[in-house]
Amino acid sequence: SFSLDEVIRKRLLIDGDGAGDDRRINLLVKSFIKWCNSGSQEEGYFQYQRMLSTLSQCEFSMGKTLLVYDMNLREMENYEKIYKDIENSIAAAHEKISECKKQILQAKRIRKNRQEYDALAKVIQHHPDRHETLKQLEALGKELQHLSHIKENVEDKLELRRKQFHVLLSTIHELQQTLENDEKLSEAEESQETQMETETKQ
Repeated sequence: SFSLDEVIRKRLLIDGDGAGDDRRINLLVKSFIKWCNSGSQEEGYFQYQRMLSTLSQCEFSMGKTLLVYDMNLREMENYEKIYKDIENSIAAAHEKISECKKQILQAKRIRKNRQEYDALAKVIQHHPDRHETLKQLEALGKELQHLSHIKENVEDKLELRRKQFHVLLSTIHELQQTLENDEKLSEAEESQETQMETETKQ
């Protein structure tokens, strides 16, 4: 005895995409038998036209199935390419994040050095030699200005990396939403085509 899964699997293999191909084949066989057993020429011609119509429906269904199959193959290739692009973008984002972390550590070291320079400047201000103190203060001021510029550059780069990463995440989210919408639209179109075929048969 066959299990329910085996019955369903055989049904799908016979029925193709579930559009009633097995019913058309059965109808074609019945029409052929009636054509063979037709008593009059008029009845034979009617059964002959009916067989041609059924064959056309089967050919159309097969052609549509092949088109859907080819389309699915192209979609799979496209999705694989998109997934690879996303993986590459994520890898690039991780590298940028790692670089930003290094820049943050550098900025922290610069800030620490600046604090040490500030403390040193306070000590120098109490030095009895005013001329030497002024020279040292001037040198420290230039160094602080240079460090300040470095810090500003690092902060600007960090802000840019944050914006780029935000754009990347937004793009990934939009892509996922687009894929979901495409799947829903494909399901809706298939459901509409099935309904139209059912109404045509009726």
